[in-house]
Amino acid sequence: MATSDFRTDLRVYLQDARDALLWKLEGLSEYDIRRPMTPTGTNLLGLVKHATGAEALYFGATFGRQFDGPPLWITGDAEPNADLWATADESREHIVGLYRKAWAHSDATIESLELDAIGRLPGPEGREITLHRVLVHMIAETGRHAGHADVVRELIDGTAGLREDDNNLAQGDATWWAEHRAQVERAAREAG
Repeated sequence: MATSDFRTDLRVYLQDARDALLWKLEGLSEYDIRRPMTPTGTNLLGLVKHATGAEALYFGATFGRQFDGPPLWITGDAEPNADLWATADESREHIVGLYRKAWAHSDATIESLELDAIGRLPGPEGREITLHRVLVHMIAETGRHAGHADVVRELIDGTAGLREDDNNLAQGDATWWAEHRAQVERAAREAG
């Protein structure tokens, strides 16, 4: 009978999503990692910056373990969505470095507490939440943003897939994918 270590399982899934998110930056110019690719401004480096703040909040402040870094979540009179894009003076190296620092801080929280440990979300309501629930939330949050990054990266240069060594896509060359896309387009037009 196989046994499972829930903490390890959850950490593996969180790290997989983290790695996928960062892989989407590889090989791109400063412009491409920053440029808004949707009407709401979604961009690759902004997704990493946002994920950094989420980890710092959920695994840090929630459990009374402040993240040693600049404020990453927007409070007070700050510009809305400032955590979802990088200013010209915020380098890729700086944001990726903060993200990796947030991982280490988060992982220390995960290792030092039991899964049923209770934290309190910052804010006026101060809602209680367990470490287990935070882990599940952050796996979903990071996976969701890695999915956004999948689409944004494909729009930038056509790179698609889960990770460099396992794209998790059907096998096919450029001709096959063009034919597949045309088939999907035909079906959409017929249905519409």
